[in-house]
Amino acid sequence: MRHHRVIDWLERRWVAPAYGGWLLAGLSLFFFAAATNTMAGWLYVISGVMFALLAIAAILPDRSLKGIQVRRLPIQPVTVGDAITVELEFANQTPDAKTLIQAQDMLPSVLTQPKQQAIELIPAREIHRWLYTQPAEQRGVYRWHAVQLRTAAPLGLFWRRRTQTVKAVAIVYPTVLPLSQCPLIDQMGRQVNAQVQYSYNPYGATEGLTRTLRPYRWGDPTRLVHWRTSARYGELRVRELEVFTGGQEIVIALDSAAVWQPENFEQAVVAAASIYFYASHHRLQVSLWTAATGMLRGQAVLETLAATSAEEPSADLPDRPLLWLTQNFSSLDALPADSRWLLWTTAPLSPLVGNREAPGLVIAPDRPLQPQLQAQLNR
Repeated sequence: MRHHRVIDWLERRWVAPAYGGWLLAGLSLFFFAAATNTMAGWLYVISGVMFALLAIAAILPDRSLKGIQVRRLPIQPVTVGDAITVELEFANQTPDAKTLIQAQDMLPSVLTQPKQQAIELIPAREIHRWLYTQPAEQRGVYRWHAVQLRTAAPLGLFWRRRTQTVKAVAIVYPTVLPLSQCPLIDQMGRQVNAQVQYSYNPYGATEGLTRTLRPYRWGDPTRLVHWRTSARYGELRVRELEVFTGGQEIVIALDSAAVWQPENFEQAVVAAASIYFYASHHRLQVSLWTAATGMLRGQAVLETLAATSAEEPSADLPDRPLLWLTQNFSSLDALPADSRWLLWTTAPLSPLVGNREAPGLVIAPDRPLQPQLQAQLNR
């Protein structure tokens, strides 16, 4: 182990001899010792040539790595189960070709071991591209910054390594389950609509303030077709009706300040993402709350869910109806009125929720999550 640390230090600071370098250095010392004992001039010549060759071989690898600039292209976010695509560019900024270079992208250990690529040739003033993929098996925001270039060219007697800082951020979103129904959100949505004066549903209404006209899409109700405009344009045009709300919204709150079992927390993150997009698809005003970020909506929701973890710094809950995702049974007592909940537990159902006024669902971690989210509420 200590030997490897010494070799690593030499490669980074100066050069580290390869096997051939150690062998040639040993032969050089042997011939020099023989020349000293015999005073034979030809032995001095041989040892001198070998030492000169070693000196040249120690200088050239560092020169081979100079003038190479590494650039990383932006990494597109992916979902758990997909592959992260990483692309690097190695620009040779010198008038000389660069040969026989080993590149290492130092990925974090939670993803995989460092990726390696052998680059045979980078022509003068040109760019070599390296594209590789890495399976994403767990959500998260992964950051790394080091790309190492290593070579023993041109003689192969000494290794030299340089490290360049090329920052990378790879975002792996949690899985979003395709929910056909979600009674939790359906009931909360109806309750929110009942608290405002009125709300028009563009798929169920036939009257209301027309916001815009758009081309017909498969599945649009024919009762929303604006026939006069359709006749004028020669294609079907559909009315989009204005939706009136009272500024209220559904808040999906993830109890990220609490202590969780890791498997349960991952399921809760998947549930939060799936329910959020189910509500958005049904044109409900919906936000996400976590202890570290507070309330947010839009694209930031997936990024937050990718980065969130249990035992985050605690924050005050919004004073409004919540959809509370938790593993802590006692936290149900403090929920605002008209809230709902998802509780991860393996305890029997009736003793836990028999005296709870707010309806919710008890999630069994050992069962598939999607059918549980589509089940009717427990009271």
